[in-house]
Amino acid sequence: MLKIIAMMYVTLIPVILAGILVMIWCKLPILKSLAKPVDLGKNFTDGKRLFGDNKTWKGIAGYILFNVIFNVLWGLLCSNETLHSLDFFYQHHENTLTFNILTGALLGFGYALFELPNSFLKRRLDITPGKTLKGFWKVFFIFLDQADSVFGVALVVWLFYPLGIGLYLLYVLVGAATHLILNMLLYFMHLRKNMF
Repeated sequence: MLKIIAMMYVTLIPVILAGILVMIWCKLPILKSLAKPVDLGKNFTDGKRLFGDNKTWKGIAGYILFNVIFNVLWGLLCSNETLHSLDFFYQHHENTLTFNILTGALLGFGYALFELPNSFLKRRLDITPGKTLKGFWKVFFIFLDQADSVFGVALVVWLFYPLGIGLYLLYVLVGAATHLILNMLLYFMHLRKNMF
């Protein structure tokens, strides 16, 4: 079990690094033309925003760009036999530049895409962007906020390695816990407005 969890972390180091850098990227006063909401300010049939202002084209571009960069760099580091043997992507595929660009782009896209349903649901429930509810729903949305992107990222891993449903769900749980810890650290570093 420890080896499987180690493999999860080794495989997703580029995603973790990209996620941290995207937080900084979105705050930088560059490429302001991309800092527009993905939903273009449009409302759903209920009159509420589709996703809200926090989901931007700049964020999506950042997730894809930085996942590609870190995945390529990680591929270079994984020429080390130990790291190579622990990366799910290289169990059945060669560690090549083209493969690393492809998987990096898919990881970034999967990360960003799987955040959108959560935002859509929160807008339907009138939850202010970046906030959550109280009681059971607070716990549910804290978990969902950490796990949403991991569902997408783990699905990308599953495209290239036969995880199976059990390992996929374990990936989501480990990823959500890691995401929660990182968000707490980013909050204390003043890179996030809210801890959860």
